[in-house]
Amino acid sequence: MAKQNQTKRLALAGVLCAVAVVGSLVSFPVFGSKCAPVQHMVNILCAVLLGPWYGVGVAFAASLLRNLLGLGTIMAFPGSMVGALLCGVVYWKSRNLPLTLVGEVFGTGVLGGLAAYPVAVWFTNVDAAAVAFYAYIVPFLISTVAGAILAGVLLLALKRGGALGTMQAKLA
Repeated sequence: MAKQNQTKRLALAGVLCAVAVVGSLVSFPVFGSKCAPVQHMVNILCAVLLGPWYGVGVAFAASLLRNLLGLGTIMAFPGSMVGALLCGVVYWKSRNLPLTLVGEVFGTGVLGGLAAYPVAVWFTNVDAAAVAFYAYIVPFLISTVAGAILAGVLLLALKRGGALGTMQAKLA
């Protein structure tokens, strides 16, 4: 029985990764970043349905695929992975959906934005003086707030319809 649940969880992780990659076609540029709100929605869905470690794995795989396909930037890694980890841990510890949304926004918008600074300096050959330390916080916040709103609406609809509890029970 445990192996069957593990297979279901892995399959759902693959589907959510695909949703994040395809959803990155809906992106908009803000400063040096491509804002892809669907990735943040996927982070929250992973947190609620699969847990923090699957969330980080999906965020990494989606960021890698987005970069390989030319749909994202190197900044996708720190933003999405930090946000996925924080919102996953918040949901794991609290089981509180609004707090999980805040965890994604803070994790991606603030912590991921700060983590993007050294990535920008190291990997994009940009002079550290040319990039403000907080330069990625604003675009990451814009993207993650939009994704958190999408996830909140979707999860509220699933919860009201009873599907969220059923999905969680089948994956547990």
